Amino acid sequence: MSGKNVLSNDVEIKGDLKFSNDLIIDGKIDGKVISDGSLTVGENAIITGSIETRTVTIFGKVEGNVTVTERCELKSNAVLVGDISAGTLSIEEGASFMGQSSVGRKSTRSASKPANSVSASSSTPPSSGGGGSPKSSS
Repeated sequence: MSGKNVLSNDVEIKGDLKFSNDLIIDGKIDGKVISDGSLTVGENAIITGSIETRTVTIFGKVEGNVTVTERCELKSNAVLVGDISAGTLSIEEGASFMGQSSVGRKSTRSASKPANSVSASSSTPPSSGGGGSPKSSS
């Protein structure tokens, strides 16, 4: 029997939360939520931290970035303060969203790649972590 798991409104968690399959959160989470499954943020829920799941439906409040591989839904009473990276995005009338969104099939994690960041400085940056010039000869 694989039903949906529920964290009710009297549950409060400080720390990262990992789960499989489906989860409904109606309590308070202070930390990152990570899963390959589906997350429902209930109308009483307050999540302070990032969300990384397959799909998310938000009825409550989220303060943090949301990264989903498939669908992100903001329902009419939802409040999201943070950036969204999703395959598809649905925002109902009445929902509050403050942040940037990147929507499309390849919008997981690589969405925040800078497009035109050019430095006019004559000194070399201290990190040589794989950025480099646009011309790469392998």
